Amino acid sequence: MPQAKIGVMGGTGLYDIEGMTDIEEVDINTPFGKPSDSIVVGRLEGVGIAFLPRHGRGHTISPTEIPARANIYAFKSLGVERIIAAHSVGSFREDIKPGSLVIPDQLIDRTRGRVNSFFGEGIVAHIPFAQPFCPVLSQILYQAAREVGVAVHPKGTYVTMEGPAFSTRAESRLHRSWGADVIGMTVLPEAKLAREAEICYATIACVSDYDSWHEEKEPVTVEVIMDIIHKNIDTAKKIIKLAVSRIPEQRNCECAMALEAAIVTAPEAMPAEQKKKLDLLIGKYLTKGDS
Repeated sequence: MPQAKIGVMGGTGLYDIEGMTDIEEVDINTPFGKPSDSIVVGRLEGVGIAFLPRHGRGHTISPTEIPARANIYAFKSLGVERIIAAHSVGSFREDIKPGSLVIPDQLIDRTRGRVNSFFGEGIVAHIPFAQPFCPVLSQILYQAAREVGVAVHPKGTYVTMEGPAFSTRAESRLHRSWGADVIGMTVLPEAKLAREAEICYATIACVSDYDSWHEEKEPVTVEVIMDIIHKNIDTAKKIIKLAVSRIPEQRNCECAMALEAAIVTAPEAMPAEQKKKLDLLIGKYLTKGDS
């Protein structure tokens, strides 16, 4: 199976990346089912890249139906250590305008119907998640965005809602009152699962609208959003191409060792089937304990 150190998780409209070479399409089965689509592995700016559209090509998978565990596990099985994700979001701030970008540093989880952990069924782990996005990778994306010349905000709080409907005005005002900056439907459980898999994760949040709090603006519609999304996607692709060549070989962030002190179940108490299922994630720690 081909290997790649960097994974790119494409959002709405981002179904491929021009400039990839040595392309190979890989179909992967995981213990958590099949990913959203086949994964395209190749090289971009001389760096090994794995690309996956989270909604599937043709956008056939709704936010709630995204097989997030399979997607992250598949990236991990290819050797991915860092994920650059792209997401379309609505803005809660007048100064975060449609067409601009945010590199979020915080999260609020408002999802309801999603499995958000690899663990359970006899194996318990509590990952540190105070800093949900990798600060090193986020800074690289921010600097790349500035060089591309787009309006970009270096931090912000991202609310993840269940969807697929957009917010009511009351919900939008509530989230705004919490100090949230943008809202979308797909960062979670992706970010949590990436941390459990010890993969660095950062996102380019592409602002497409003002959600529904802004009474001077018309409520959001798919037509308006898609028009801005297509413009944002071209910008995101430029940022990704610039960023991948600047990512350092070594990782010195907490993402790389997130499970080291997180697993609380004694190895001898772990069900054999679940231990085998999670071996890709926890195997190195169990081996360490046996030695």
